[in-house]
Amino acid sequence: MLDISEIRQIEFDVLVIGAGGAGLCAAITATKESKKVGLVCKSLLGKAHTVMAEGGMAASLGNVDKRDHWKIHFRDTVRGGKMLNVWRMAELHARHAADRVIELEQRGAVFDRTKEGLINQRNFGGHRYPRLAHVGDRTGLEMIRTLQDYGIHQGIDIHMECTALDILKDENGKIAGVVCMYRDTGEFIIFKTKSLILATGGGGKAWEITSNSWEYTGDGYAMAYEAGAELMDLEFNQFHPTGMVWPPSVRGILVTEGVRGEGGILKNSEGTRFMFDYIPEKFKNETADTEEEAARWLAGDKDARRPPELLTRDVVARAINAEVKAGRGSIHGGAYLDIATQRSAEDIKKKLPSMYHQFKVLAELDITKEPMEVGPTCHYFMGGIRVEADTTMSTVDGLFACGECAAGMHGANRLGGNSLSDLLVFGDLAGVGASNYAKQLGAVPKFNEEDAKKIIRNATSILNRDEGENPYLLHEELQNNMQNNVGIIRTDTELQKGIQNIENLKEKNKNVKANGSSQFNPGWHEALAMRNLLITSEAVARAAYMREESRGAHTRDDFPTESEEWCQYNIITKKGEDGNMQVIKEKRKEPNAELFRIANATLEDLEAEVAEERKSQL
Repeated sequence: MLDISEIRQIEFDVLVIGAGGAGLCAAITATKESKKVGLVCKSLLGKAHTVMAEGGMAASLGNVDKRDHWKIHFRDTVRGGKMLNVWRMAELHARHAADRVIELEQRGAVFDRTKEGLINQRNFGGHRYPRLAHVGDRTGLEMIRTLQDYGIHQGIDIHMECTALDILKDENGKIAGVVCMYRDTGEFIIFKTKSLILATGGGGKAWEITSNSWEYTGDGYAMAYEAGAELMDLEFNQFHPTGMVWPPSVRGILVTEGVRGEGGILKNSEGTRFMFDYIPEKFKNETADTEEEAARWLAGDKDARRPPELLTRDVVARAINAEVKAGRGSIHGGAYLDIATQRSAEDIKKKLPSMYHQFKVLAELDITKEPMEVGPTCHYFMGGIRVEADTTMSTVDGLFACGECAAGMHGANRLGGNSLSDLLVFGDLAGVGASNYAKQLGAVPKFNEEDAKKIIRNATSILNRDEGENPYLLHEELQNNMQNNVGIIRTDTELQKGIQNIENLKEKNKNVKANGSSQFNPGWHEALAMRNLLITSEAVARAAYMREESRGAHTRDDFPTESEEWCQYNIITKKGEDGNMQVIKEKRKEPNAELFRIANATLEDLEAEVAEERKSQL
């Protein structure tokens, strides 16, 4: 007989699930306003997926090019997001990113420097100016190191290697807590809380070829969905254009956009620099269309247009995919990324030390002498939990979300470097929002004990079956399905097949079995993650099937162009009263008139406007 009173329980004002950049920022900010703040992380502190973001964090500091301004950063972001961003979120990000980067520096981050001693900034795809504050090509690692070192002195109660299973609510539907399990011992614990912040990242491990590490199993999406929250725009999955393609053991590992930001060029098997052939009409005025102009840009000519390799990620990924399909791919099915002919060996080792080491050790290739083989890899979710822009609260009272697991900021496609500054800006806003919500409550809401029992029994039933499905084989089958049917190029037939395969896997997963005890049992952990992976995968596939257009990172071969009508809609996913997934096409709100004006202004007009503003302030 399961007695909930015998399960260890701890009470918080604010509880954060996830210890990446967003979760750490949220927890640190929450400690300023809340007495007791908890932080739960699935892995070890410091092992967050944020470390994989290597190139830099985007913010209009203007240290390298003084013409930069939040308005131009905002314009780049919404145009890169194909106008499907939540406009207020994109505004908040562009306005506050610079302040958050400076705050990170004040907390101990050691950035690369300009000759004047300012934070250095590099070029990245989709950004008009050199905007990414960086630490070589290890920027995410420096962010985590800084936030971790600062955060552990703020009185946060940290629980490592602890997996969140499901959310608890009170009789009025307010957040009341979460049931978790320690991965080493199998012990269950209930964290009672007034407010809960999900900062759990994405769900890239649903695909076979991905830059994501093992933690990225869509936990936040699935827990929020089961708790009644709405998910939004999950069809927009970013396939980063440059992941390693060889050897097979490292296929999908990220090759930072910083390589292209430092001048790296893409070539096909014929030696042609093919990106000149894939410049979209809307970007032609801002993109170099000759080798000569691209070379001038690399030499430091600020008036030269940017190389086509620095177009948005969706454009570059589709271009590489097209070259491979046309039979012009690299020997192992990708494209060649060449930095060796563009920069000296000394520069490469100084500015891209991790990439030099990564290829030297994993692929036995010296990038100072030879080109890299790269290809698209599942990298990032633009969609996620639907939140209110200023507070980050979801459609469930007391449930907040920030970082990659929240929707809206990036629209249909994310610009490189916006992810790390997104973590800083919206992690901070989530900490404020969750603290303010918690202050309004008296005692912690009381959860339903039967709900807690059900969560625990569902978890232990996996261990108590005499026989059942192998979770590793189920995961492999799911990855194969998503890679082949819900991949970078999608069709009606493939998506229908993908959805049916997911339905079949859901039935199999009802009988999933893990051998052994609850202690140190990776098979059990894999089985627990399958529910989350399946919910995430189904939401992606059904949303992709509904959106009958190609926009940003979502490409339908049977609907190859952007649709003006579809630009007016988000796709909302939620759990229906019958327990089945509901997918709804919802009309977007009219954008703020001033933000709409900024987003649609010509670059020349906006640069002149910014220059005039600064002149009037002198």
